[in-house]
Amino acid sequence: MDYPSSLFDVLIVADHCADRTAQVARTAGAKVYERSESPSGSKGAALRWLFRLVFADPSAGDSPYDAVVIFDADTVVSPDFLKVMDTRLAQGDDAIQGQHRISNPNDGWFPALTWAMFLVDNRLQNLGRSNLGWSAKNMGDSICFRADVLRRLGWGEGLTEDYAFRQQLLLEGIRIKYEPAAIGLGEAASTWRVARPQRQRWLRGTHDARRQGGRELLTEALRRADPGLLDGALQAYLPSYSTLTLVTLALWLVHEALALQGYPVFLKAWHLLVVSLVVYPFWGLALERAPARAYVVILSGPLFILWRTWLALTARWSRRTVKWVRTPRKKV
Repeated sequence: MDYPSSLFDVLIVADHCADRTAQVARTAGAKVYERSESPSGSKGAALRWLFRLVFADPSAGDSPYDAVVIFDADTVVSPDFLKVMDTRLAQGDDAIQGQHRISNPNDGWFPALTWAMFLVDNRLQNLGRSNLGWSAKNMGDSICFRADVLRRLGWGEGLTEDYAFRQQLLLEGIRIKYEPAAIGLGEAASTWRVARPQRQRWLRGTHDARRQGGRELLTEALRRADPGLLDGALQAYLPSYSTLTLVTLALWLVHEALALQGYPVFLKAWHLLVVSLVVYPFWGLALERAPARAYVVILSGPLFILWRTWLALTARWSRRTVKWVRTPRKKV
C-alpha cells in the first residue's frame, strides 16, 4: 500500500478455520481474530462479530480507527486505495464504494462474462447513481466506511447482508459514494456450476431483504420526497435487468401478434424499450472503453439472462432452505 504503515492495520477474521490461515496472517503482520462461535461460514456474521470487538463500547467514541475498509480475502488492491479513500473521507463522505473488478477473466467464459458485466454495472449503476446524488451499491468488497457509521449501525443481516445494510444506510440518510480510482480486484466463480449456489444465495437474500425493508423504504421516500430513497425502494420492488428483459421481450411478441390481428397497439414504444435494453450493456462498455473481448462475451448475455431468471424464480418460490456457502477459489 502506498500509505504510511503506521496509519493502518490489517484485521483478519479467521472464521472457523481448520488450516494455517491465522498463523500465516500473523506472520505477515496482520492482527488476527479467531472466531469459533456459531453461525459458521457467514461473512456477515464474521463482520458483525469483529465490529463488536473493535467497537466494544459504542458510547465511548474512543475507537483507534477513523475508518474501516472491507475486503474479501482474495481481493487484490491497488496500491493507492487507502490514499484515495483518505481523500474522500477528508471531503466529508461517510461511505465510499471503490471500483470492484474481476481479477480472473481469463479463467473461463463465466468469469469473463462477470468481468464484462461488472464494467457495465460500475459505470452505469454505481457511477450513475453517485453522480445523481443517490446511493451506489454496497458490493461488500473494496468499500470504506467512516468508523462512526459502523460503530453506530453495525452490519447488515441475512444471506445478502451488504444489500440489507445499504437499505439501512438509506433510511439513515447515508449515501454510498462511488470512487472509480480506488480499485479492488476480486475472483469470480470459475464455472456456471460453481456460481450457482452463490447466485441462489444472492437472489434469495435480496428477495428477503426486499420483503423486509422495501415497504419502509418506499414509505419514507414518499414522505421525505427523497429521490435517493425512491431509487432504493424501486430497486427493491422492480425486477432485475435479466427478468425485465425477458418480460419485455415476451410482451413485445404478444403485441406483435396482436398487431398482425389488426388490434391497435403501441409497437414503436415496445421497439424503443427492447432496443434500449439491448443497447444498455454495450453503452456501458463503450463508456468504459472496454476491450473488444468484453463485447464478445457480453453477446452471451441472453444465456445468462435465462439462467439467472430461472434461479430467481426457484430462489423465490422454492421452500428449500438456502444457506451461506463458501464459493470455491483457486488454490495458490
